Amino acid sequence: MADLLSTGISGLLASQVGLSTVGHNISNVNTAGYTRQTTTFNARAPQFSGGYYIGQGADATSVQRAYSQFLTQAVWSASSGQSRAVQYAGFTAAANNAVSGSANLQTALDGFFGAVSDVANAPIDTASRQALIGKANTLVATFRSLSSQFQQIDKQTNQQISTSVDSINSLAKSIADLNGQIQRASVGGAAPNDLLDARDQAISQLSQIVGVNVSDAGNNMVTVSVGNGLPLVNGTASTQLSTANNPYDASRLEVVGPSGSIISSQLGSGSLGATFDFRTNVLDPARNQLGRAAIAMTDAFNKQHAQGIDLNGDAGGKFFDIADPAVLNNSNNKGNAQVTATVTDVGKLGASDYIVRYDGAKWVVSTTAGVTVPSTGTGAPGDPILIDGLAITVPSGTPQAGDSVQIQPTRNAASTISVVVSDTNKIAASGPLAATKASTNTGKGVPGKLTVTDVADPNFRTPVDIVFESPTTYRVNGGPLQNYTDGDTITGNGWTLKLSGVPAANDTFSVKPAGSASGDNGNALALADVANKGVLDNGVTTVGKSYSQLIAQVGTAGAQANTALDAQQSILDQAMASQQSLSGVNLDEEASNLLRFQQAYAASAQVINAANTIFDSLLSAVRG
Repeated sequence: MADLLSTGISGLLASQVGLSTVGHNISNVNTAGYTRQTTTFNARAPQFSGGYYIGQGADATSVQRAYSQFLTQAVWSASSGQSRAVQYAGFTAAANNAVSGSANLQTALDGFFGAVSDVANAPIDTASRQALIGKANTLVATFRSLSSQFQQIDKQTNQQISTSVDSINSLAKSIADLNGQIQRASVGGAAPNDLLDARDQAISQLSQIVGVNVSDAGNNMVTVSVGNGLPLVNGTASTQLSTANNPYDASRLEVVGPSGSIISSQLGSGSLGATFDFRTNVLDPARNQLGRAAIAMTDAFNKQHAQGIDLNGDAGGKFFDIADPAVLNNSNNKGNAQVTATVTDVGKLGASDYIVRYDGAKWVVSTTAGVTVPSTGTGAPGDPILIDGLAITVPSGTPQAGDSVQIQPTRNAASTISVVVSDTNKIAASGPLAATKASTNTGKGVPGKLTVTDVADPNFRTPVDIVFESPTTYRVNGGPLQNYTDGDTITGNGWTLKLSGVPAANDTFSVKPAGSASGDNGNALALADVANKGVLDNGVTTVGKSYSQLIAQVGTAGAQANTALDAQQSILDQAMASQQSLSGVNLDEEASNLLRFQQAYAASAQVINAANTIFDSLLSAVRG
């Protein structure tokens, strides 16, 4: 009877463990990161009785997680990719909103050049001139507004970097602490399932921020590394990351490892990696392209404005102003060399930033991506280093080997553009020269387009008379006789004049400097044509097209980011479905198990009751 009682009790206890496990699963059906647990049963060793063995019941030998390391790591990897895609898509959407929002640069450009055309139609009209200055200020404000929005996004990346590093450090410490708790709680090979789930959940959260590599460290502990193998958690110890200012640009944060070295470029996965990738591959190129357009606008309009004459009779001065390229010293420099940079050829100006490093003998130039840039010159005054439309000079100081500077030719240019002209009389709408025909002319020749070809010609402002000796021949200031055909272009000292019609003998045409308060609109027409003039990319790209390239550049990045997000979300959904099919709690299955263990428990109780009844009957028989 004792054996039967013992068998019943073993079944009762085993069923009780099964019921407890099922109840635990049901209670945690909504717990994030919970892994379904199962009870394992083994039959007790049988007792030999004569020629056979009699079973002794069952024991609950373990409670284990329904767990696959492969599926779990697949979820971590997919989660890292999805989180990266979400972050990247969010930032690119913000950049898209900036370039396509209310501060639309193309609208401002159209309004500005429309005002220039209005001045060309009424060159001495004060209202038209005042409207031009107003539209110029609107254009400048638009450039600055877009630049400010990009700067604000840059600040958001800093905030994201700082928050991410804090979260990484907190999660790393939590994982290390859980390693210790799991090690202490592990008895006889059995591990605490709920603590294992808590650690996996912490690793899952970490994987959303940065890509992780998890390996077994023994004693139920794990080692977690990030980036290019940087150990973040090793047993019960965790490594703390930190942030530091970029050595060139103090307004930007970088991630620094325990050795003090910058590891930002090593963090390719997760939301943190996406932040750096966005900053490098979308934000910086967009800011550079915007600044490039601002420089092109300033350079082209100023050059043309300088060829005109204002209402005071003076040559046109600067209409716009803009800062020189930014030169940022490395905070680790040992020497005291001062480096300057100026734009010498806007047509050759690219959208790259550069690192200029002194190797102990000479200055070497490369892009920030590490591509060496061919250059000429030593950098000494009078012998500047020439690269991509830039002149780099070291006017003073002595560098030491390893010193470097970063040059940002266009990054912040749009934030520095300004309108110089505030006096309407200072708008140089008139051409520097005026072409007229004598009142005594009897032919049908009419002066047409007067084009400036070389304002630096020493005889540029020397008055010239063009006298026709016959309808087909003429002399310039009594010079050699030249042939003429209707529509020919006549060339002078830094200018060309196109005539139309047939002059008569003794007809005279004059080219002379335009006087003050001139009603001539020659330069205003040329200024309006700046909108259609190729300035960038060796005279191929207009200012407006440059902005269109910016919109396309950011828009393409956004479209690619959204496509990547859809793909990564699908990968994560599949990984989660595979993992949950094994580890997730199914309430229907648990209800079935609950009923099964309830019945087993009740049946074991009946076995105990039967053993008790038999034992009582035996005692009664002995007493009788």
